[in-house]
Amino acid sequence: MASVAHLLEITNTVAVETDQKIDRIHGITRRSRMLALNASIEAQRVGQMGRGFAVVADEVKAISAEISQVTDSLRGELKGKLATLSDFGRSLANEVARVRGERLADLAHNAVEIADRNLYERSCDVRWWATDQAVVDCAANPADQGHSRHASKRLGVILASYTVYLDLWVADASGRVIANGRPGRYPNVIGTDVSDEQWFKDAMATRDGGEFAVADITRNRSLDNAVVATYATAIREGGETNGAPIGALGIFFDWEAQGRSIVEGVRLSPEEKAKSRCLIIDRNHRIIADSAGCGDLSEHFQLSTRSGERGYYIDGFGSTVGYALTPGYETYAGLGWYGVIIQDE
Repeated sequence: MASVAHLLEITNTVAVETDQKIDRIHGITRRSRMLALNASIEAQRVGQMGRGFAVVADEVKAISAEISQVTDSLRGELKGKLATLSDFGRSLANEVARVRGERLADLAHNAVEIADRNLYERSCDVRWWATDQAVVDCAANPADQGHSRHASKRLGVILASYTVYLDLWVADASGRVIANGRPGRYPNVIGTDVSDEQWFKDAMATRDGGEFAVADITRNRSLDNAVVATYATAIREGGETNGAPIGALGIFFDWEAQGRSIVEGVRLSPEEKAKSRCLIIDRNHRIIADSAGCGDLSEHFQLSTRSGERGYYIDGFGSTVGYALTPGYETYAGLGWYGVIIQDE
């Protein structure tokens, strides 16, 4: 893009300099014609003695006229060719901008699609872990410390294999946490009241074991204020798909680390990375992942989606913005998130 801009700059410079030089030539020929005219007048004044000088003056006048004709022709030809070159340069610049914008939109699509695939797996995890016998027994017997310890141990085994989670919680039907997978790391989780938290309410409202709930990306105070993606579903009687809800399983995905790896992993060259910012924003355009490390869950990005679910545009600062709406993955419809890449000129 920089080389195209340089071509347009050179073309404009040549056009200006050509006009200036041709105007200067015209100035010289005007002076020559004036001198020839004065010489003719003087030759006529002196009569026979000035006849030779008059011939020279007429020749100078003819040469000046020819030079003017050539320079006018040159100006017209150069203007036409420079205009063609300038049009070509602008067309090339537009094509480069289009290719660049579409590429950024594709990369933004890839980034948010990776997030979708990641979160689809989380929706699967929570649904089948809620049927684990230790989890079901714990929710069915919330006052039994033995079931609580056994469930915590079982959740700990799961966490040892799934390092993308910070913790897994079992809450009874009243919304009190009765087991968690990392009691040593998060000792104050047991007994926490989550009855007013949206993930718990939504989990208890699921119609069957095939449904799940998901909360907005947020910080969880009980998990050292970590940024988490929370998935939840009801734990049902007997672990049956259509069993009555007897509690809820909440799983807390380490979104800060995973989100950062997604936006930092966008396939850009080192040169491009130096002038690009890769984001994932939620349905309210709140920044939830930022390659520049600036988004703190309170910053919003003013994304224009006039081009539809996927596209690009040039913003008010001259940067190219490519974006794409979450496409979803298999049975996971997505959360209305966008991948966004802002690239400076």
